[in-house]
Amino acid sequence: MKLVFFDDFRLGILTKRGVVPFPEGERRRALRPPQDRMADLIDGFPSLHNRLLRLQKGKAIPLSKVRLRAPLPRPSKLLCAVTNYLELGQRPATDMDFFIKASSAVISPGDTIVLPRAQATVFHHEAELALVIGKMAREVPQSKAMDHVFGYTCLIDVSARGMMPDGRLSFFLGKSWDTFAPMGPALVTADEVPDPHNLQVRLWVDGQPRHDFNTSDMAHRIPELIEMASSVTTLFPGDVIATGTNHQGLGAIQDGEEVTIEIERIGRMSVRVRDPLRRSWPKGLDTAFAQQVVRSARR
Repeated sequence: MKLVFFDDFRLGILTKRGVVPFPEGERRRALRPPQDRMADLIDGFPSLHNRLLRLQKGKAIPLSKVRLRAPLPRPSKLLCAVTNYLELGQRPATDMDFFIKASSAVISPGDTIVLPRAQATVFHHEAELALVIGKMAREVPQSKAMDHVFGYTCLIDVSARGMMPDGRLSFFLGKSWDTFAPMGPALVTADEVPDPHNLQVRLWVDGQPRHDFNTSDMAHRIPELIEMASSVTTLFPGDVIATGTNHQGLGAIQDGEEVTIEIERIGRMSVRVRDPLRRSWPKGLDTAFAQQVVRSARR
């Protein structure tokens, strides 16, 4: 099942026919923040499942007539795995780590990434599979970790490179600017993704291919990520973990461009880029930075 927010953050189910809206009674609860409503839906999903299966057969609004929104617009946690890909076998696995990306960075399909005036050396896209927690997780072993996954969505981890105050790498300055986490188009339940470690991830900039990799290249798989994350902080329904990217398709983004991400079984979405300063970087793949990522693990 593909759960969505659309228009004024109405809940719906995305089908091949379009979006089937939740009943009008759901709209009376719309005064609650959208994130809370989605978290409640996730938490109560087992008891609602049969009702939702019937609902998705109902009348659909054509996709061309709705505006999809981010399915998790303000997660209480947005954890991002650091350098979690083997770079097509070029890079050995390193110790797991995460950074926390500000939830205010989340934007919706069709929205605009706004590049800040900060003196970054370049702004990069990173296409990532993101998992969504389905039930509270605290010190969860790998053997039980997948029981805590509700579903998956697409995420673009926008990155400002070269943000190093006093020579120190700052994930906050590099990752947490507003609009730096486009998410969508839907929250796809785990039963529709039999093997999240065998999904093709693609990204284009103005139709030109950039990322094209498989999640089988993950260094640390989802059970490991959940085990580590939940050993440090309690995870709640609706929390998001981005699983990392393969840097071998990395490239710059700049003013006026359209960035499109597509993940097998999850969906496809596009966002625009705006830069008030109209800066310019070389177009195409940033192979130099990609190789720098590979070399960094060999030191």
